[in-house]
Amino acid sequence: MLAIISDVHGNLAALEAVLSDIQSRRVERIICLGDLVGYGPDPVECLVAARSFDLVLLGNHEEAVLTGAVDFNSRAEMAVNWTRQHLKNDAEAKEHMKFLRKLLTRCEEGNLSFVHGSPRDPTREYIYPGHARDTERMSEIFALIKHFCFVGHTHTPGVFTSEGEYVHPTALPAGVCVFHKDKALINVGSVGQPRDDDPRACYVTFDGDSAVFRRVKYDIKKTVKKIYETAELADSLGSRLLFGK
Repeated sequence: MLAIISDVHGNLAALEAVLSDIQSRRVERIICLGDLVGYGPDPVECLVAARSFDLVLLGNHEEAVLTGAVDFNSRAEMAVNWTRQHLKNDAEAKEHMKFLRKLLTRCEEGNLSFVHGSPRDPTREYIYPGHARDTERMSEIFALIKHFCFVGHTHTPGVFTSEGEYVHPTALPAGVCVFHKDKALINVGSVGQPRDDDPRACYVTFDGDSAVFRRVKYDIKKTVKKIYETAELADSLGSRLLFGK
């Protein structure tokens, strides 16, 4: 069984809670779809934890740390700049940057595809729930999918079908989606900054036939406090965590 996580965003408290939950299950491999850093106060610790994962992909925030922020809003850009400097000031700075430079933008394993954003643009294209009705966009995306494709980036979990449907986990029985022969694109949600009005960390387990969306409580106030105490991180990056926005 796979555990697929994404968008940790420097939120160590959330990551530790999710990893603890993963350890309680029969998970054989952990796959991270990117954005370990950005927004949150603990990028170093999250990168160190990720070194033990079986696969880590490049997200747009890692890309921004390496090459500069493109099309980022002001608070996101400020967080990226702080993250870059924070990593460079750490005792293991060279190891952190070496790790980031080696990250792949996509991975194909049999009939499974893994990317951060979209098969068309692995690090930058967003696939929002409303895009399910965009026939042209989704046809192009599904043409690039062998069977199942796992993404993150929007921080909004759910399942997209090749028939133009989007299903949020709350509409699935016990958050479980059972697949058949049809193609599906699964957004695994966000560990460190959920944006679907549920502040709990979100990730997915996948056994080959079904995906289970799992929500995990963590000490949100601990992360919020750290953000408030970091001048270079906007307070709103902390307060939004309380409401899953």
